[in-house]
Amino acid sequence: MSNADVSAASLVRIIADAIAQQGGWVGFDHFMAQALYAPGLGYYANNLPKFGAMPGGLRTDGQLRGVGSDFVTAPELSPLFGLTLARQVAQILQATGTDEVWEFGAGTGALAAQVLSALADMGVAVRRYTIVDLSGSLQQRQRETLARFGAQVHWATELPAKLRGVVLGNEVLDAMPVQLLARVQGQWYERGVVLAPSDAAAPAFAWADRPTELRPPLDVDGAHDYLTEIHPQGEAFVRTLADKLELGAALLLDYGFPEAEYYHPQRHMGTVMCHQGHRSDPDPLTGVGDKDITAHVNFTGVALAAQDAGLDVLGYTNQGHFLFNCGLAPLMEAVDLPRRAAAAKLVNEHEMGEIFKVLAIGRGVPQPLLGFAMGDRTHRL
Repeated sequence: MSNADVSAASLVRIIADAIAQQGGWVGFDHFMAQALYAPGLGYYANNLPKFGAMPGGLRTDGQLRGVGSDFVTAPELSPLFGLTLARQVAQILQATGTDEVWEFGAGTGALAAQVLSALADMGVAVRRYTIVDLSGSLQQRQRETLARFGAQVHWATELPAKLRGVVLGNEVLDAMPVQLLARVQGQWYERGVVLAPSDAAAPAFAWADRPTELRPPLDVDGAHDYLTEIHPQGEAFVRTLADKLELGAALLLDYGFPEAEYYHPQRHMGTVMCHQGHRSDPDPLTGVGDKDITAHVNFTGVALAAQDAGLDVLGYTNQGHFLFNCGLAPLMEAVDLPRRAAAAKLVNEHEMGEIFKVLAIGRGVPQPLLGFAMGDRTHRL
């Protein structure tokens, strides 16, 4: 048995013990937090490759293991993503007279490298670029990627009491644990996880519902069974950010919908999805620790949490509009056809251009933001 298989078995045992200690049931948010972030064992805390263009291989039991990678994010898809985003970062830094950038969940460090290089080319001074990432293995990759920037780049495990500048979060909110709500025969339940009956030596997990007073933020029309998510941890993260951001803006890029679309009656299976070896599956209870678990973002909930905490909503649009507003088109014209085709995936409606959205929230930003000049959808939140 490989070290990775031993680690996966250890994580399963830890979660099984937690379920037993909680009386035989835990909410899905607790399960998701352990599966992704348990120290040294969870998906984002272990040493398995995650980001990149090549899928993984098979482990000894025939299941996918991330020998290559599990998914590709925009900075790995095309360096033009970070070069374009940097133009919006530059505008905010110059408009607010600030000189710091913070990035959450920096992955391989590719986005940081792209943004720092582009800002330097534009003559925009960045005194410090701080990465907040809980993954030790990813921090090592980031340090290697960003070594050429020297002391300009720092790492932290938490935010300071106050911050000024620009905060970046690319595909961060989708990895925050969510609670599952299930309407079954007209009654609402919170869907959680229990130990499944099994003769095998290793524990297995199963779904179990408990009655709850929790509800989605919108009434869901119809009497049909319905599964969805609520996002208290993501919204709490935004409130914490609002408490600390004195001057500047946060740019949050992720896949998701405004509230009316998120809780549409036809979206009755929820949005939780797993990613492994560049394949998707809807079962987070298997392959625990070996695969990513995500849920789409309710951008209305995020914007309201920010607004209620005193931040301004500075813009909301899809990624395609945002990148074109920030000047992606001339950058694409300047590269060869293969690199232009890769960049097109960032903005094509049937790829990342529509499903991915960009939300800007901030305080003390004195002018409209470049990325939302055309196609702003704030009115639809």
